[in-house]
Amino acid sequence: MGKSKDKPAALGGAPVFVQTVQTPEFPKLDNWKQVTDEEAQVAYDMTLRNELSGGTPVVREFEKEWREKLGVKYAITVMNGTAALYSAFFGLGVGPGDEVICPAYTWICTISPVIFMGARPVFCESDPESMMADPEDIRRRITDKTAAIVVVHLWGNVCDMDPIMEISRETGIPVVEDCSHAHGAMYKGRHCGTIGHAGCWSLQGSKPVSAGESGIIATDDTEVFERACLVGQVNRMKGMDLVTEKYAKYQPLGTGMKFRAHPVGVGIAQVQMRKLKGLNDRRSKYVSEVEAGLKDIPGVKPVKVYEGAVRGGFYGFPIIHIPEEQNGLFTSTFVEALRKEGLPAHLSGYPLLHTLPIFAEGFDLYTRNRGPLCGDYPGYNKGDFPVSEKMVEKLVFLPVLSDPVPDAVDRVLEAIRKVASYADQLVDAE
Repeated sequence: MGKSKDKPAALGGAPVFVQTVQTPEFPKLDNWKQVTDEEAQVAYDMTLRNELSGGTPVVREFEKEWREKLGVKYAITVMNGTAALYSAFFGLGVGPGDEVICPAYTWICTISPVIFMGARPVFCESDPESMMADPEDIRRRITDKTAAIVVVHLWGNVCDMDPIMEISRETGIPVVEDCSHAHGAMYKGRHCGTIGHAGCWSLQGSKPVSAGESGIIATDDTEVFERACLVGQVNRMKGMDLVTEKYAKYQPLGTGMKFRAHPVGVGIAQVQMRKLKGLNDRRSKYVSEVEAGLKDIPGVKPVKVYEGAVRGGFYGFPIIHIPEEQNGLFTSTFVEALRKEGLPAHLSGYPLLHTLPIFAEGFDLYTRNRGPLCGDYPGYNKGDFPVSEKMVEKLVFLPVLSDPVPDAVDRVLEAIRKVASYADQLVDAE
């Protein structure tokens, strides 16, 4: 293994990592297996029982466990995280002519459901140190049309929920928490997803709790729950699910829309949910040790974690690159040099939403100049969110390790230190 005093591979030196296993490009850093015989056995058993559709016993049990784990009244499984968010927005009554505030830095599915409800996204800046939605910029974006605010616990970090909920209390605007990256995260002793009016999780294949494709919505609000049943849960019934008589006459068919999760996927997720604490403990230890080691390396620093926040899920491991401390080295050059050391680092894979053509230019969603993204829709331009635009350019993503090999932290830090120590020469080579 190369020493930190050696030149980086980008300058002709030997790489830190010896490429001998996994793929020709990357070494083995992680011993974790996401899917084990336990998940396979559940899928096998459920298939033989023909437990393949609807609100089966496993689905009911998983929802019950989720409710109890979070301490909420209601939880509903759905086919994916996008459907969970759709259910939450529908539950809150978002509709034509409304606006929903959302950070520009998130995955498109955080906000895509609202346009199909006839509402417009209104993007906001993120705190450049934490990457989380900036409460003060949220406040600036509120109009008399604002029907909801959606905040995202992105990459497993946690939003500063106190000022966000203060805005909600002052204005009466409800808050949806997108927890798709942050399974098991906490804020001041409360589970993320239980602080706002509804919480939504993705259980997609790469998530810490995976069903292959699924999602879940949780809430303490009976109206949100019953409307979520109405919109996508054929066969949710009065007596078993619904609490009031308000929508009982529409059940069990509801609106006829189906967002139901596949039971076998839910069964797999149930196994993985029971492993979540151990997974989060291992990921947290690895991330914390790497972040501690960054303190003596110029040009890199950890992202900010708000007081009282406990990260979870760790869907990504971003750090902040500071070119000024590395003689102006481009972040892209820094990342490429890390990759040549064998460290699978990368830039942010999420485009800022206001730069996507559908939101930047608008889109005739329903044809004939109908829908929320046409007509008088103003659109967006590059430069409209300068804080977020600058922030994303400086993010570097390190590998998320769930069961690291014994020297993984040392090797990750050695690669970063080695590249940083030769930053001036790398600048000359740009």
